[in-house]
Amino acid sequence: MKDSLAAGEICNRVVTITYPSMAINEAARLMRERRVGCLISVEELSARQSVVVGVLTDRDIAMGVVAADRDPHGMRVGDVMTKDVVKVREEDSLLDVLAAMRRKGVRRVPVTGPQDVLVGILALDDVMAVLAQQMQAVAQAVSAAAGHERTALP
Repeated sequence: MKDSLAAGEICNRVVTITYPSMAINEAARLMRERRVGCLISVEELSARQSVVVGVLTDRDIAMGVVAADRDPHGMRVGDVMTKDVVKVREEDSLLDVLAAMRRKGVRRVPVTGPQDVLVGILALDDVMAVLAQQMQAVAQAVSAAAGHERTALP
């Protein structure tokens, strides 16, 4: 019996990507259009396979460009993105994912498959949704057990 969900089972397989060479204002526009807080920066190996080379968050733009009073014209994603990316593998358990997030203080992690190929993204919000479902199932089991106990008593 399986005791923990794996990252690949709960990650979002639709990932908004960027490239290190993309203009920072284009990346910000893409975030706004897609309503996402981060872009995964990739290097393409083939038409269907990309490896993660960085992560660009809205906070990176706010702190690394706006708050630092840097001129965004001519700046590229690669100038601002986080290059020391916390990644998790598809088969990593939910507990391993949470430990990695806690260790690096991040709320989103790219999920990779064989040869470090990008397969999805897992956000803390996704984890919370899964945990909420599991807690609801526990509450229902407790409630059902209490109901059975009441009907079994003389």
